[in-house]
Amino acid sequence: MHKAIAVAILAAALAGCDAVNTLKDGVKHVRAIEADLAETTGVKPNVGFNWNNGQLTSVTVAFPKLYEDKPLRELAALARTAVAKEFKQTPKTILLSFAIDPATTAEAGMPRRELAALDLDREP
Repeated sequence: MHKAIAVAILAAALAGCDAVNTLKDGVKHVRAIEADLAETTGVKPNVGFNWNNGQLTSVTVAFPKLYEDKPLRELAALARTAVAKEFKQTPKTILLSFAIDPATTAEAGMPRRELAALDLDREP
C-alpha cells in the first residue's frame, strides 16, 4: 500500500518535470531525424542524443553499415541539417558512426603508387 502511494506521488511529480518532457520531445526528434536520413540516404540510422542543463550537447548518428553512396562530407552535411532542423539547436558534437562486419576485409581506394610508398617506408 505504501509503495503504491509512493509511486503515485513520484509519477505526479515527474509528470510536470522538464526532464520527462525533454525525453518525450527528444524521442520525437530522434524518430524524425531517423526518417529524414533514411529518406535521403536509403539507410535508416540509429540516432541518440545527450542533454545537459537544457542544452543539447551531442547527437550520435549510427549507420548499420558503411555508407558509400555519397562522400562523407555530404553525409555529414545531411546529418547536420537534419539535427538542426529537428532539435531547433545545434549540439556541441555530432558523431557519425558506421557498423562494419569484422569478418570482411576492405581495401581503401588508395592508388598503387601510394601503397608502394607506404611499403617502402616500413622498416624490415
